[in-house]
Amino acid sequence: MSHANWKQLTNIELKLAKDARQAGNEGRARVCARRAAGHVVGEYLRREGITIKSESALDRLRYLETYSDTPALAKVTVEHFLVHTTPEHKLPIDADLITDVDILARDLLGEEFE
Repeated sequence: MSHANWKQLTNIELKLAKDARQAGNEGRARVCARRAAGHVVGEYLRREGITIKSESALDRLRYLETYSDTPALAKVTVEHFLVHTTPEHKLPIDADLITDVDILARDLLGEEFE
């Protein structure tokens, strides 16, 4: 994946997440934010010289959660994406996954998204 490609894919997913939230579909917003985070993590792993076989955002996030060189803030942020929702389909923690994508991008890559 090229540098420009991961950014473009992240921006697309963030737009979809924001649109879903605006439409009142918070579950869809979380899914799109998680995919955006997967693109950010994929680029970080690429820069670190780490190749994982899966393109899955969840697999990438799970890998980063256990990677020993993951910065502390990024590790906490990654955990937000891996929390299971309640039976009411709500996050049991106070987190905004759309905002968390930007936190990951800044912490891991020195990049920002709007």
